[in-house]
Amino acid sequence: MSAFLDSDVPADVLAKARLGDSAAQAAIYSAFERPVRTLARRLVPGASAADDVAQDVFVEVLTRLEQYEGRGSFAGWVRSIAVSKCLMHLRSPWRRGLSWVDSLARLEPESGTDGPAASGSSDAVDLERALARLGETARAVVWLHDVEGYTHAEIGALLGGTASLSKSQLVRAHARLRELLEPDGVRTPCMPVSTSY
Repeated sequence: MSAFLDSDVPADVLAKARLGDSAAQAAIYSAFERPVRTLARRLVPGASAADDVAQDVFVEVLTRLEQYEGRGSFAGWVRSIAVSKCLMHLRSPWRRGLSWVDSLARLEPESGTDGPAASGSSDAVDLERALARLGETARAVVWLHDVEGYTHAEIGALLGGTASLSKSQLVRAHARLRELLEPDGVRTPCMPVSTSY
């Protein structure tokens, strides 16, 4: 489940932060640093780029505090800014212009690590590496739907499309993750075939 659900700040801290109290602003940063960085690292390729986006999120949150009207949870408001910043980064013309560099980097094996086939082990690649091998849109849809709890309609709107776009991306991404996590077509059942009591 989303780490944003575990984060929040008291109303008095929020009021002080709006007045420019640096300790209150630091408390907001401290409360949301982990969920914002986690979200950015899941949606934005490259740790340094993700960290830059996370910092942009905090700049926007702290400069727009007066715009939070208190209608929903503050954590939800911060999360919406974080998602928006991540998707803006992925859509930026500069980022798309350099996408060919990313595709070349994905073709090169990671230094110091052998893939499951190269190492000869029967262990599947871990989820982190499997998610990293998905395309940007697919990874964003998986994370937003499966972890953050966004609906297909919300994701479709964020991506500038429809709920169908989100659903089809999620189905394809899940299929790709199964391929990456279950090599050689071996499917492991969630439950044993027979259970004895």
